[in-house]
Amino acid sequence: MAHWLLKSEPSTWSWNDQVKADAKGTAWDGVRNHLAKKHLMAMKRGERAFFYHSGEDKRIVGVVEVIGEYRPDPGDRTASFGMVDVKAVGPLPVPVTLALCKAEKSLANMVLLRNSRLSVQPVTDAEWAVVCRLGAMKPA
Repeated sequence: MAHWLLKSEPSTWSWNDQVKADAKGTAWDGVRNHLAKKHLMAMKRGERAFFYHSGEDKRIVGVVEVIGEYRPDPGDRTASFGMVDVKAVGPLPVPVTLALCKAEKSLANMVLLRNSRLSVQPVTDAEWAVVCRLGAMKPA
């Protein structure tokens, strides 16, 4: 199974908002970048993603699971983009900051460090394990 990273401004949609959505989850919508769209299209039910607070926080704060695969985003007037559904799995016991990721040599090629503006990103298995270790969480 693949791993992912989803970015959100906490003022728009925060980890706490995601947790409040409970097991029913929420749509990960509003993505308007073609590379991010490609990643959304590749996501499969059961895959997991890091939940990253962008903006001032710049840290990975939790893990979500894909519970609904790619479908059209009804908020997209161009009918070009889609969304997936995700639910919160749990917080990272220790949030992993962008600065910590940059300091970790084994994460040097992580998309987050090379293309920080991309809102939906793949994460390799090795990167997933490193971030889980940094966040004091067992890899799933």
